[in-house]
Amino acid sequence: MNFFISKIAQQLNISEKQVHSTLSLFEEGCTIPFIARYRKEKTGGLDEVQISSIKELFEKLLALENRRNTILKSIEEQGKLTDDLKNKILIAETLNELEDLYLPYKPKKRTRATIAREKGLEPLALQILHQEIFNIEEVASKYIDVEKELHTIDDVLQGARDIIAEVINENAEIRSDLRKAFEEEAVLTSRVIKSKEESGIKYKDYYNWSEPLMKCPSHRMLAMRRGEKEDVLYLDISIDEELAYSIIRKYLIKNKNHPTNEQLELALQDAYKRLLHPSLETEFRILTKEKADVEAIKVFANNLRELLLQSPLGTKRVLAIDPGFRTGCKVVVLDEQGNLLDDDVIYPHEPQREIVKSQHTILALAAKYNIEAIAIGNGTASRETEQFIRSIEQLPKSIPVIVVNEAGASVYSASEVAREEFPDKDVTVRGAVSIGRRLQDPLAELVKIDPKSIGVGQYQHDVDQTLLKEKLDEVVMSCVNAVGVELNTASKQLLSYVSGIGPSLAQNIVEYRKQNGPFRSRKDLLKVPRFGEKAFQQSSGFLRIRDGMHPLDKSAVHPESYHIVEKMANDLNCTIEDLLAKPELRKKIQLEKYITEDVGLPTLQDILNELEKPGRDPRKEFEIFQFDERVHTIEDLKIGMKLPGIVTNVTNFGAFVDVGVHQDGLVHISHLSDEFVSDPNNVIKVGQKVQVTVIDVDISRRRIALSLKSNPFADTPKSRINTKKSTSNTTVEVNDDNALDLLLSKFGKK
Repeated sequence: MNFFISKIAQQLNISEKQVHSTLSLFEEGCTIPFIARYRKEKTGGLDEVQISSIKELFEKLLALENRRNTILKSIEEQGKLTDDLKNKILIAETLNELEDLYLPYKPKKRTRATIAREKGLEPLALQILHQEIFNIEEVASKYIDVEKELHTIDDVLQGARDIIAEVINENAEIRSDLRKAFEEEAVLTSRVIKSKEESGIKYKDYYNWSEPLMKCPSHRMLAMRRGEKEDVLYLDISIDEELAYSIIRKYLIKNKNHPTNEQLELALQDAYKRLLHPSLETEFRILTKEKADVEAIKVFANNLRELLLQSPLGTKRVLAIDPGFRTGCKVVVLDEQGNLLDDDVIYPHEPQREIVKSQHTILALAAKYNIEAIAIGNGTASRETEQFIRSIEQLPKSIPVIVVNEAGASVYSASEVAREEFPDKDVTVRGAVSIGRRLQDPLAELVKIDPKSIGVGQYQHDVDQTLLKEKLDEVVMSCVNAVGVELNTASKQLLSYVSGIGPSLAQNIVEYRKQNGPFRSRKDLLKVPRFGEKAFQQSSGFLRIRDGMHPLDKSAVHPESYHIVEKMANDLNCTIEDLLAKPELRKKIQLEKYITEDVGLPTLQDILNELEKPGRDPRKEFEIFQFDERVHTIEDLKIGMKLPGIVTNVTNFGAFVDVGVHQDGLVHISHLSDEFVSDPNNVIKVGQKVQVTVIDVDISRRRIALSLKSNPFADTPKSRINTKKSTSNTTVEVNDDNALDLLLSKFGKK
């Protein structure tokens, strides 16, 4: 355990005490959000990322240690565990090192070397390997045996070479050096499979492609692997064969003029081609896939966090519209808490064009329910519907009309969650409800949708699904707990992400609420079936009761710290309500007076911040956004136009921006800033409102190229842009063309 702690502390550049305390808290059943928010003294102020990293590293080291013990036990049971081998296994730092040491002792299927050994050729193989014989043919001829199918000297020598090849393959030092060579020199090559040129045209960029393996970006790696999976591409990972042979020779051939060298050369070439190269290629396929997965999931997680933490409109009455042409626009009315009050369908567009009737319906609903905002989904007929709503002269201008990203709404509307909420409504009504609610509170609504369906990821169906789910759940939990949850109105889906609760307890909370009415106090949680002290400790600080019996129940002050605030109030001869209401009283609080062995300045400062703004929402204030009225379709775009837009997705090679024409445009990484950008996430976020310049429109391919540069046409790098003659305009070709095609088809609005 001490070794683990030391290793983790060294790798994360933190103290061993911080690691030890964090692991102890995990052992007690504490969650990452709880530890980060309410145990700052114990961890030394570690944030969620650092705490999560400690957990991940500990689990990896534990898995490595378990594998080490399994290997030691297996070799010991075989009676082959020497002191030297045991020491090598004990000091091995990676799983690859362990597996290399274990390889000669690992139970294996019947191999060519096994068969050769059964024919009694091992003594000859060892003599050749150790260069102990000079007249090879004379010695080999003694092993000829028709019954063993050793008819000639060549048969004998081939069997000996099979044994030598396996010995070479199982040499840990050779494998280690070759692995280093792969890390530094391996090249990834992609070729199209014959006869697949036409059917696999979307992978055309990779029909004859090669690049250094370790420099291949995650999106390109995943694109090529998908092409291979679809039997369009053939991928190969290799180093120069002569380099590989020279590495093996270094360990094998001691005497350059020895008669056995010819046999050893044949054996080492066979060992590399038949055993070592396939093995190392598989290893590096796994390694680079894991690396690409981690990077893609990181991009997805960053985007998801930004999307979940978008500014909420708040508790306002909303009229929400899921727009459509032929099937009409579904209209719903939601109260301040997102409850469905009314629904209808209007047909303002072709072919019906019931404009007047539709206007009357909107005006009637707006007046009847005192509507404070109108939300319109950004799918089909979005801009046309927005234009229709804005054209209603009698509609008060004080009612903002807001286009809302509806990605995932259709998934929600057909889900079990939606059916449970609205069993008597069809999917179109449920979809409109989701659009309205995500305007009121994006986080509360989006937690009901599988994060993979929200549309802010990169190749999410190609990455490790278990790791993806784990990381995205961590992000959702982090966001939910950062914002806090209103206990008396939260859905069971939202409650399930609160620290220490989960789906089962969330259901119990909702059932208790139905049977007993609103919670009056955080302590009432202990009356919920199966809600114990540990669940209360982990969750209560993140749950809010706006009109609770205790004034601090609406804040992020943990109940375990109520006594501190009570003492502060007593010392100032006032009530807690006075502390919450009067800044002059809070200024008199001397935090040093309340420091104890368990409570330090970090917690006390957090408490003081909460007293200033109890239950404050960390999300930014809502800003009304409006697309340019000049553009509604891709045909309206002209090169040089400057347009407002909203970032819908960020990838490793740029960002996609919605400018209100049903097709997201791409701001390539080379156009994100006037300065060089290595990581798009450093300069742009999902949900960010930006001003872009149109630098290309390709209507036939439904492609839009945008720029955030102050002068995008001044110094466009030739490596990024290839100008072609076109009947209409200049076509921008991006190097990562295939990745763009895949992402546009997945996330663009067709």
